[in-house]
Formats: sequence, C-alpha cells, structure tokens
Amino acid sequence: MAARFRLSSLLRARLAQEDAAKAEVARARGAVRAAGRTVADARTALQASDLPSGGTGLAVVAAIAARHSLAAGLAAARQGVVSAEEQADERVAELAEAAKRRRAVEKLAERHAAARKFAEQAADQRVVDELAITAASRREEVE
Repeated sequence: MAARFRLSSLLRARLAQEDAAKAEVARARGAVRAAGRTVADARTALQASDLPSGGTGLAVVAAIAARHSLAAGLAAARQGVVSAEEQADERVAELAEAAKRRRAVEKLAERHAAARKFAEQAADQRVVDELAITAASRREEVE
C-alpha cells in the first residue's frame, strides 16, 4: 500500500495563505470603495460651495480660500483612490501568487493519488494473477 501524502500539511498551509490573501483583496477593494465615496463627498462639497453674490471683499476672499481648500481636499481624495487601487492591484497579484503556489501542491497531491491508485490496482491484479495461477496448478494436479 502506498504511503500517505506527506505534503498534506503544506497543502493546508497554502490553502490558508490563499484564504488570507482573498481576505486582503476584499479589504483592499473595500478601501477603494471608501476612497471613492470620499471623492464623491468632496466633489459634492466643492460643488455646493459658491462665492457670495454680495458682501465685503474679505467675505469673497474667505469664500475663495474655502473653495481652494475644498478643491485641495478633492485632489487629495482622488490621490487616495489611486493609492487604494494600487494597493488592491498588489493584493490581487499576491492572491494570484498564493493560488499558483497552492495549485502546485495540489498537482503533487493529484499525482500522489494517481500513483497510489495505480499501486493499489497493481496489487489487486497481482492477487488475481496469483489466484488464477493457483487455480490452474490445482486443476493440473487433479488431472
């Protein structure tokens, strides 16, 4: 009988690594969505701000400074989206690598299972052959 697959614990570890990588991808994609909401909020705030139609020059300057600040916040939020997307892409690449490592061990497990099945079938065939030879020799002895 063939031995058990010695790399089964490695396969379980690779599966756990892949699961962790999947969780990281989900977290990174959530960060991208959150960054997108931040951009939408900043854009809405910028669009909602407007210059006063009347008032002192100081009020107009203050409104312009406020809009400038909102525009800077929007630019920073957009950069946050780019950064979050880059992080998500990195996590996806790590997931792909983890899946590749897991699949390599799975292929070894499949080969081991096929070799084990072949060995069991060969052993069964030897038993059948031995029974056939024994039966034939008994018939010869009887005759």
